[in-house]
Amino acid sequence: MNTKAFIFDLDGVIVDTAKYHYLAWLKIANQLGIEFTHEHNELLKGVSRVRSLDIILGLGRVEASQEDKNKWLFEKNENYLSYLVDMDESEILPGVMPVLKYLKEKNQLIALGSASKNARPILEKTGTLEYFDAIVDGNDVSNAKPDPEVFLLAAKLLNTKPEDSIVFEDSVAGIQAANIGGMMSVGIGEASTLHEAKYIFKDFTHIDKSFIDDLIKG
Repeated sequence: MNTKAFIFDLDGVIVDTAKYHYLAWLKIANQLGIEFTHEHNELLKGVSRVRSLDIILGLGRVEASQEDKNKWLFEKNENYLSYLVDMDESEILPGVMPVLKYLKEKNQLIALGSASKNARPILEKTGTLEYFDAIVDGNDVSNAKPDPEVFLLAAKLLNTKPEDSIVFEDSVAGIQAANIGGMMSVGIGEASTLHEAKYIFKDFTHIDKSFIDDLIKG
């Protein structure tokens, strides 16, 4: 049987922590007198924490010292972590567990490729850590998506070539990163947004075993 590397983004793919990121950033934005809507939050999808702060400051045309930026970045993360305290397996998005379990049954390699610096505790709290053969998160890379560094490192840790890797992503930047890295891209979300992906599904409940089998054979 062929062995492929199946690489998953975290936020918006395995769990929906976007709401917690939004609330954490909203606190900072309110503190600075910057309007920050759900529409604005879409600009932060798949983007690093540092870049996200720059985007928010840009929205409010706020100039800041590096010292202030560091303080706000720390505050944002503390806000975010406070929302994760009660996180459990109920936060896993629909259809994800059957896919992870089927990949394990088929002896496929599974990795996480996420910009989040809190990936490990989230996987632990949701009971999914054991499914991953490799984890690459924001602590391991210096370049944010659409740079493919996070996915290329994941494939390397799994000792798999990029062309034998499949990436599941919900952000445009993530899909672009997979494509740039020479990997198969599978978009999870709206086709109108993720049209650059090779395949697109509304969510994991629309992915059946035959599709996974075809990816493994391909």
